[in-house]
Amino acid sequence: MLGVFDIFKIGIGPSSSHTVGPMRIGVRFLEEAAQAGALEKTLRVKADLHGSLALTGIGHGTDKATILGLMGFKPDETDPDEAERAIKKVNETKRITLHGGTEIKFDPKKDIDLRGDITPDLHPNEMRLTLFNDAGDELYSAVYYSVGGGFIASEKQLNTPAEDDLIVGARAGRHSFASAAELLSLCRDQNCSIADVIVENEDEHRPRTETEAMIDKIWFAMRDCVDRGLKTRGELPGGLKVKRRAPSLYAKLAEAPLANEREQLFDWLNVYAMAVNEENAAGGRVVTAPTNGAAGIIPSVLKHYCVVDDQENLAHIRTFLLTAAGIGILYKQRASISGAEMGCQGEVGVACSMAAGGLAAVWGGTPAQVEHAAEIGMEHNLGLTCDPVGGLVQIPCIERNAIGAVKAVNAARLALRASEEHKVSLDQVIETMRQTGLDMSRKYKETSEGGLAVNVVEC
Repeated sequence: MLGVFDIFKIGIGPSSSHTVGPMRIGVRFLEEAAQAGALEKTLRVKADLHGSLALTGIGHGTDKATILGLMGFKPDETDPDEAERAIKKVNETKRITLHGGTEIKFDPKKDIDLRGDITPDLHPNEMRLTLFNDAGDELYSAVYYSVGGGFIASEKQLNTPAEDDLIVGARAGRHSFASAAELLSLCRDQNCSIADVIVENEDEHRPRTETEAMIDKIWFAMRDCVDRGLKTRGELPGGLKVKRRAPSLYAKLAEAPLANEREQLFDWLNVYAMAVNEENAAGGRVVTAPTNGAAGIIPSVLKHYCVVDDQENLAHIRTFLLTAAGIGILYKQRASISGAEMGCQGEVGVACSMAAGGLAAVWGGTPAQVEHAAEIGMEHNLGLTCDPVGGLVQIPCIERNAIGAVKAVNAARLALRASEEHKVSLDQVIETMRQTGLDMSRKYKETSEGGLAVNVVEC
């Protein structure tokens, strides 16, 4: 089942579902086609993008991600500059070297078909890949789905869910839990924290020191993304002419280091979150947390509360990320983290919930207080729509991460200061999010057919 490094994955922007997922699909498709012996006679490959992948595909870079995946680029290993050069060459030469070494003709305008008029039944992010021979006969074809946070699934997988699909942590074997209630019960029985439960599950797969090194690598990628975003000026790609704001805001904060901490609290959280999401919008290297569209919230809170005078408290950072991962696993298993399924409540809402729980743990909260913080973080994001202007992960996405970071901190504070048992559980709020997402109109779920996307004039 799911673990820490399923929730936190290094990739490139601007979207985990529309960029990271399609890249992984392209690699997987050609590896399966090679096993079936279909690559030897292949002279053409065609990609059909349906639903949300088509409707916001250009703005989210899905066309580029499709090319990169077919070429064998893997999200966690891809250098954004190298990727851009590869895409430019394909567009200029009208040829592509497929993953596995076969070079064929490829015209992105003809061989990538964005069919937003097709509404998939299984999941809004549907992708069909097909190989043809020189006579135009079909050699191999498969349908895949990018289900959020960089996760992918075949048509067969979504049609035949595992019998133990809700047994979260079953992969690890030591501490299985199917709900937040069961997770809290484990913590009570073992007299341990949520982070302890999650890391002990990871112990089943590798030595503890290796897991800690991998967690640190995730944090270093987040930290480096913040740093790049604070330094890089200019205009974001895509046509909206959105200028990066994080560097100028950071410069103003740096010039007034002794200003009132309460006044600056929001500013610091804002600038860190915006730095990450501006990098994401530019196609930079980010960490799904749990998605690219919501990638700025957790790094922002970590940077502000776990790094003091440039000194990183790695023990706190690990506790934070392990706790946040445990919460993210619950959302992924019991609902969804896909904006195309749940709206932005499934992205920014989940990230806010994860960050609130992680910070509560760092501040010494009990497992019950952590669960309460995570519940508050989502409760006040319920119904949040995904309506990117121009199909770009810029407006309102960048500012929405800044607001989400502030909400997460407030949720943690409220939970730690609560004087009585709370009435709404994390399990109840996750189920409410799921039901809300199912009821939400399609036009508010990463299609750019409603909300701000149709009421804001593109410039």
